[in-house]
Amino acid sequence: MREIDELLLPDDLRYTETHEWVRDGDIVTVGINDYAQDQLGDIVFVELPEVGARFEKGEAFGTMESVKAVSEIYMPFSAEVTAVNDSLEETPELVNRDPYNDGWVIKVKPDDPEEINSLMNKSEYIKMLKGAE
Repeated sequence: MREIDELLLPDDLRYTETHEWVRDGDIVTVGINDYAQDQLGDIVFVELPEVGARFEKGEAFGTMESVKAVSEIYMPFSAEVTAVNDSLEETPELVNRDPYNDGWVIKVKPDDPEEINSLMNKSEYIKMLKGAE
């Protein structure tokens, strides 16, 4: 496992305490971040929700299974799923190789787009990780 200062954490994303990342836009993209994929190890299976499914903030919307563990993925805010990354069904290791681009998990339409602002920026997230060490 890599040290915190070795992780790839883009400045333009928001982060959750449960290690999801969020890319803001008209439609919001959600995935698991570099820290989460590093902790999980080699991802071998991803369970995705159905397009059109609705989830409340903090509710599990999918799972990732690695050679080490199974981990749930949590919705950062209340939202409706508008797209899922079907590529992960055949190639789940995309999350390990490129968690922020090819390894994205879902796209959603938030109930309240302002909720994104309550998520952590990169420096706040790193501070949280260092506090957890």
